[in-house]
Amino acid sequence: MQQSIQERPVLGFWRGVRDMLPLAVAVIPWGILAGSAAVNAGLSTLQAAGMSVLVFAGAAQLVSLSMVMAGASIFSIVMTIFFLTSQHFVYALSLRSAAAEWPLIKRLCLGFLLTDELYATAMLKSERPFAYLLGAGFSFYLCWVSFSMAGIGLAHAVPDLSALHLEFSIVAVFLVMAVLLIQNRAAVAGVMASAAAILLFSWLQLEAGILLAGLCGMLVSALIDQGAEQ
Repeated sequence: MQQSIQERPVLGFWRGVRDMLPLAVAVIPWGILAGSAAVNAGLSTLQAAGMSVLVFAGAAQLVSLSMVMAGASIFSIVMTIFFLTSQHFVYALSLRSAAAEWPLIKRLCLGFLLTDELYATAMLKSERPFAYLLGAGFSFYLCWVSFSMAGIGLAHAVPDLSALHLEFSIVAVFLVMAVLLIQNRAAVAGVMASAAAILLFSWLQLEAGILLAGLCGMLVSALIDQGAEQ
């Protein structure tokens, strides 16, 4: 199957679209929330649309908008978003072996489309031709932009769209990705360690509990993975 994808780019493109479909559907409420949040933050319709079209980073959009509404400085917003999206550097390094031989335009295109969802989808494949990644990434991008536009329109029609609690979709999307990537003992142990840690840190009322729990899970996974290689 992988050989046919390599030899037939069109087939690879549509395979990418198909494999991304579950995550694209799950992100619909998140896209609506991002579009409506931009309008509620005081952005014009054109500015709100441009944010989804040009930024294409759900968590970064929502966090930056909330910080703007809270009156945060430009510097603090930039630094927060930098660290919030820093995992994309790791994603790029992980995919470097597959993309190293591609022309610059292809690498730039993939860099723009690279999201948590695209990375999770790519990691399920042993070979990742450009056409496959383009199909998965571009279809997700179209879904995100389309439903962000829907959120912008709904923000003008529905006074308090936040009352619908669309933010649950953020958890749903990352839960789907986590389940797809739990394929070995190290991953299972990491998830269990993170879950136990967040319960403990929540009980201790630590403000950085979520971040610390994630680091604990990664540490446990790394130690188990290192032990298995020895």
